[in-house]
Amino acid sequence: MSRGSFAFTPTALRSLEEDRDLLERRRYQRQLVDPVLSGYLLRKEAREKTRFSRQTLHEPITPMVCRDLVVQNALYTGNLEALKEFFPKGSSSNLVIQPEGGAMRWVSDGKVRGLWSLTYEQELTTPLHITSGRGFTDCLRHLLMRGANVDFAPGGTTALHEACEECQPECVKLLLQYGANANAVNEDGLMPLHVCTDPDSLECAKHLIQFGAAINGRSLDENDTPLHVASRHGLPGHVELYLRHGAVLERQNDEGLTPLNAACSQPQDLVALERYGQVCKQLVEAGADVQKGDADKQTPLHMACKNANPDVVDLLLQKGASVNSMDYGGEAPMHNILKMVAYKPEHQPERIVQALLNYGSIRVWPGALSKVLKYCCMSPRTIEVLLNAYSHVKVTDQWVEAVPPEVFQKHRDFYESVFALAHTPRSLQHLARHRLRTYLDSRVYKVVPKLRLPTFLKDYLMLEFRGYVH
Repeated sequence: MSRGSFAFTPTALRSLEEDRDLLERRRYQRQLVDPVLSGYLLRKEAREKTRFSRQTLHEPITPMVCRDLVVQNALYTGNLEALKEFFPKGSSSNLVIQPEGGAMRWVSDGKVRGLWSLTYEQELTTPLHITSGRGFTDCLRHLLMRGANVDFAPGGTTALHEACEECQPECVKLLLQYGANANAVNEDGLMPLHVCTDPDSLECAKHLIQFGAAINGRSLDENDTPLHVASRHGLPGHVELYLRHGAVLERQNDEGLTPLNAACSQPQDLVALERYGQVCKQLVEAGADVQKGDADKQTPLHMACKNANPDVVDLLLQKGASVNSMDYGGEAPMHNILKMVAYKPEHQPERIVQALLNYGSIRVWPGALSKVLKYCCMSPRTIEVLLNAYSHVKVTDQWVEAVPPEVFQKHRDFYESVFALAHTPRSLQHLARHRLRTYLDSRVYKVVPKLRLPTFLKDYLMLEFRGYVH
């Protein structure tokens, strides 16, 4: 950076000069102390006598640091021919790759408020990490044949972790065949199975289990099992694999989450709803407890409502989830879904409200309906199903003010039918429906489908959507 490219103050310029001198001194000291390995030294090592090679079998060797850009380029590009030259027979491939890059950061001291200082961030890796993470299987095999330490982890993680994170099953299999520890723990307390978090990592997980990975191994920080991880990331293939190999269903992590809780509690976008629905179905069919709450007494139903997944809500209700259980905050599942309507209208939150009411959920206090209308008005179907749970409602000016003009224009017919209730009583048809639903209470979902009534009447009793209220 030239001095003319930034308005440095004289104090800042002096600081930069001092930092540059300090970095130069440190660089010179590293050159004197570190066993820096260049491409030339690599080739020279191959010419050493076999006496030295035999000696290394009995004496621990401190891995050498490689900053040779030619060697690094060969590793990062998967250039097998170059690696054969740099790592010929008899050479050592136990290297630490230490790339460096300059970065500006803001520091402060006692004399001035703050200065921009040039510092270096370093990330330690090895040839095995580089080749396995990029899927360079032939290069990885060559390094392993040259005696690379398969579990070496200078940066806190093994090459096996790297291959699993990057979904490289062939590299995972090769590392395991050369003795990699399938249960090695990285600096974050995770085993290789814990880092299989992508759908494409399924084959990696299969190889790990085949080579003895602990199916119920716990992570150090969160106490998660691989089944927790797979459930949290919505991975049906992984869940099926782990269950088939004996994963424990009801084990809780440090937050009190079972795998089913973990799947239900994970935020889900519209595309992911189906995957999480499959995972929850697998867990429930395997015998997962739909009533078990976490440390805050939030059940899977609370969490599924909070993340607005209608298929999961239907599944949990069908399997006996309590529709009115309260968490430590005193909130029921209905509270959770109404809070999310404004944020996830595309998730069909009206289906969840409808299902909860049909299973006997508590209703909103009538005096709070205007507030609910204000926050849920962009989903007229949600408002429709809520209003149809009452025999009558008191429409006031607050209701009209709660709906923004643009929302009113978009759903004009529906909101005109709502506001008309201020001057018109509910229809006799609706009152009859309300009376029958009140009598059946939480048995609505059981009894109504069995009634000998036309389908359209059954749908009407189950609060199907019409696009208006009457």
